[in-house]
Amino acid sequence: MTTAILSALAEEQQGLLELLQHAQRVRRAGREFWLGELHGTPVVLALSRIGKVAAATTATTLIEAFGAQRLVFTGVAGGIGADVQVGDVVVATEFVQHDMDASPLFPRYQIPLYDRERFACDAALAQALLGATRAGLGQLELPATVHHGLIASGDRFVSAAEEARALHAALSDAGHAPLAVEMEGAAVAQVCHDYGVPFAAMRTISDRADDTAHVDFPKFVTEVASRYALAIVDEFVRELNKSRA
Repeated sequence: MTTAILSALAEEQQGLLELLQHAQRVRRAGREFWLGELHGTPVVLALSRIGKVAAATTATTLIEAFGAQRLVFTGVAGGIGADVQVGDVVVATEFVQHDMDASPLFPRYQIPLYDRERFACDAALAQALLGATRAGLGQLELPATVHHGLIASGDRFVSAAEEARALHAALSDAGHAPLAVEMEGAAVAQVCHDYGVPFAAMRTISDRADDTAHVDFPKFVTEVASRYALAIVDEFVRELNKSRA
């Protein structure tokens, strides 16, 4: 079974590339994909690119061209849940598109012709990722809090405190209170739903989606998010390999 590991950032992917055995690079759809094995598990690595359309294209290519049978996504996000702080990790249970609004034809946030606002992650895969997140962070001996819940996606980098509060309030009023906000996950979740491919995702909280969201972002990615992603995915794939034995 081929596992697709989708990274939002090149810094996150780099550590995995260094561990990849029998690596083979393939170009398709204007993207680079890396085939190989991690701890004996067949994998294909890819960068999602930025935004929902780009991420959907990447996810579709992983499934159609490379036969990915499950997909795991790592990246960073802005924390907008009350208790979600910089350096924490959110493992997704579901995704909602905060910028989806086809009203009055459909209720706000509802995906047209799907009769739903949210796309759920695969429960078993998400639990496995949750366990790997806790174990991976434990190995790093970091005091990060791990959250498990709803993440909101949209084609906008939320970087103002008032905007973040308004976004959270509007979603909460509609029954979709998110823990974090980012730009790709909901699109990948929808693609995986369409194909019936199990999907799980985690996001390291790089900021509070406020006026300081851009401050030292490259440093955070290099020193924190990339280490988190490597430790978590490494642990996740090790556990997958054990379950196959």
